[in-house]
Amino acid sequence: METIKYDDFAKMDIKVGTIKEAAEHPNADKLLVLKIDEGKEELRQLVAGIKKHYTAEELVGKQIVFLANLEPKELRGEMSQGMILAASDDEKVVVLTVDKEISNGGKIS
Repeated sequence: METIKYDDFAKMDIKVGTIKEAAEHPNADKLLVLKIDEGKEELRQLVAGIKKHYTAEELVGKQIVFLANLEPKELRGEMSQGMILAASDDEKVVVLTVDKEISNGGKIS
């Protein structure tokens, strides 16, 4: 991969949030629809291709890391307002979490 300048990294708004709701996407086999508490009045909706690796039930309550300022995109009829961050190898995908609780909306830097 190509290297980037710090200014490029600084453009990313990476935050911590808690998954309050999770459900299977009604029109896709691999997607989950997540409602994230990011410390604001309204929940943010993210659509994530992690259904093969997580059930909706096991994600609720997890404090996760997500990219907040990704351009919103409609995925099979559901709006996604960001991207959950995850690590992957040839066999599995693991959602990034924090090792200690922090306020929702906490910034990653």
